[in-house]
Amino acid sequence: MKRILYTFLIGCFATVSVDAKVIKVGKSRNVKSVQKAIDLSQNGDTIIVDPGIYKEKNIIIQKSVTLKGINYPVLDGENKHAIISIKASNATVEGFKLQHTGRSEIRDLGAIMIYDSYKITALNNILEDSNFGIYVQNSKRCTIKDNSITAYGKDEVQSGNGIHCWRSDSLVIIGNKIKGHRDGLYFEFVKNSLIWRNVSTRNVRYGIHFMFSNRNTYVSNVFEHNEAGVAVMYSKNIHMYNNHFLNNWGDAAYGILLKDITDSDISGNHFTKNTVGLHMEGCSRIKLYKNIFSSNGWAVKIQASCDNNDFTRNNFIGNTFDIGTNGSLVLNKFTGNYWDKYEGYDLSKDNTGDVSYHPVSMYSMIIDSNPAALMLFRSLIVSLLDKTEKILPGVTPENLKDNKPVMRQIPL
Repeated sequence: MKRILYTFLIGCFATVSVDAKVIKVGKSRNVKSVQKAIDLSQNGDTIIVDPGIYKEKNIIIQKSVTLKGINYPVLDGENKHAIISIKASNATVEGFKLQHTGRSEIRDLGAIMIYDSYKITALNNILEDSNFGIYVQNSKRCTIKDNSITAYGKDEVQSGNGIHCWRSDSLVIIGNKIKGHRDGLYFEFVKNSLIWRNVSTRNVRYGIHFMFSNRNTYVSNVFEHNEAGVAVMYSKNIHMYNNHFLNNWGDAAYGILLKDITDSDISGNHFTKNTVGLHMEGCSRIKLYKNIFSSNGWAVKIQASCDNNDFTRNNFIGNTFDIGTNGSLVLNKFTGNYWDKYEGYDLSKDNTGDVSYHPVSMYSMIIDSNPAALMLFRSLIVSLLDKTEKILPGVTPENLKDNKPVMRQIPL
């Protein structure tokens, strides 16, 4: 029985391969419309589109076809329509310039809209002036790779997201460049996905924003100059490795905001030149190790609602304030980190300080409750207050300390 089934499947695939054909689209071709070519195609066919401008209303793909552009033919939504909508399995869109989608108060419009699909690939496309760039809804095992996605959003209400994913599983999002959208990447109810080597910059709100999205891995991405940084909320089993959170400045801007995150790993990341490098609220059982916090206003703000988080072997270099908190109860662990403000000694020469380091500044706690006190920054009175507080802690949490600070920077 198994042999018969195997022979049947091989026969089916062989039939698809033999019957598959190439349909060419262009002004000098018999087929001049992209949608017409799709309508004429069968599963397994390839549609090649010549250079040119194609103004077609919402191209619909419901077959397992490859749609491939030569020298980036332009698909223009004329500021009225979505451009491509896909409801299929094993379909590919590659090598197009998609521009000028419509905007609607009633429904989401975007350049590439993927609905209820399986194994869709969007590869090496240029998306220009789209509301939503690539929109994925209720789909599995889709790949979004090497696309350039640029918009010119001015506020949150009028803008969509660069890559928007909702209720999807096992996505692979690699090597995309996203700029000028509301959120560069947005995930909600997305799981088991890989986000790797993307650059998300100068977006109206967040470089990446995800909620209720578990068991996802983020590797070697760059989030820079976003209005509010990065927000990660209501999720568990998150893995973040070797990402860069850079130059996110503003009253409510963070390198990354973690809210209600549990059972996660954050390692090898660079938090550089942010108002707050890492803000944690309601987080539990997160391991943070071998990260670099450099030249931030606050390296880390960890709220009293956090517990059982472990900061180990991180580098804190050139930050105005290393750690900020809003309570005296300490339920988190700091051990074996490098602090450039540490003034202790190492008589045994084992690279571990002989006295503990208290990273919370009294002045930082005053600023947190009274921002106007920032005008006293670098004054003599502030230096005296902080020195006194380190000797006789009264305001700062006494137990928030690193008992084994290291004397030299930790190589990553």
